[in-house]
Amino acid sequence: MLVATLVAPWEGPVLTSSLVQRAKDALQAAGARVTEEAWLEPERAADLFASGLTRTQARAVVEDALAGEGVDVIVQEAAHRRRKLLIADMDSTMITIECIDELADYAGVKEQVARVTEAAMRGELDFEGALDARVSLLEELEEAVLERCYAERVTFTPGGAALVKTMAANGAHTVLVSGGFTFFVERVAAKLGFAQHKANVLGILDGKLTGKVDRPIITASVKRQTLLEEAAHRGISLDACLAVGDGANDIPMIEEAGLGVAFHAKPKTEAAASASIRHGDLTALLFAQGYRREDWEAAR
Repeated sequence: MLVATLVAPWEGPVLTSSLVQRAKDALQAAGARVTEEAWLEPERAADLFASGLTRTQARAVVEDALAGEGVDVIVQEAAHRRRKLLIADMDSTMITIECIDELADYAGVKEQVARVTEAAMRGELDFEGALDARVSLLEELEEAVLERCYAERVTFTPGGAALVKTMAANGAHTVLVSGGFTFFVERVAAKLGFAQHKANVLGILDGKLTGKVDRPIITASVKRQTLLEEAAHRGISLDACLAVGDGANDIPMIEEAGLGVAFHAKPKTEAAASASIRHGDLTALLFAQGYRREDWEAAR
């Protein structure tokens, strides 16, 4: 049995009964048997339970039916929708910025660094080499700028705290894993309630950045291995795992997870993911797991 969850963004447009019916009609026309329709929240999120199609087929049918309507669609096996492990990227996922680009702004090299960041996230550059190249441009930046950048530039993606804390309250393990830097990841993880975090360490000497990153680097393969290790350590099947990210270096972990989500992501990442959030915020991943707003552990 599959469940297709339809989620509208908080800012609108709303999810109407006619849109849900359109998705239901499309599934039935494609040969599915729709057994149940349930609203998770009026005008925000609804479930359609169906059988007779593969997950890939059902996703394509519903996304095609609702194309242009500003509605996100998450299709998954109904039996596994409450996930027991969350592994999430940080930059442009749990927070709205790329920290390295903002640090580069303080150093006067933002345009140069941001171009490399964008290419790396699209999967056009080797991540480790691209990271080294960008960090080298931050050499001699005052360490105090890190705190200033966190205070002035870091903004949290709506729904992040609710997602992490609700999953944790229901027995899930939560991990923030980032190709960014521990200075930011430690603070973001604490703010959002992650149980565990992993990131890169910036070289600092005499109060200034050295332009180097300590080894080993948190690469795409390290993100994937973190997912596999944490799932195995806790006896959690990969089907019960949720991975979310936006860049090419998130693809391996997204492909391993039972629900791998591309969040406002680059095309290559979207192509690899089993679901894409293109319009809404991180609360879409709570609705996808069947949590109603009264079940959430924190405000959006």
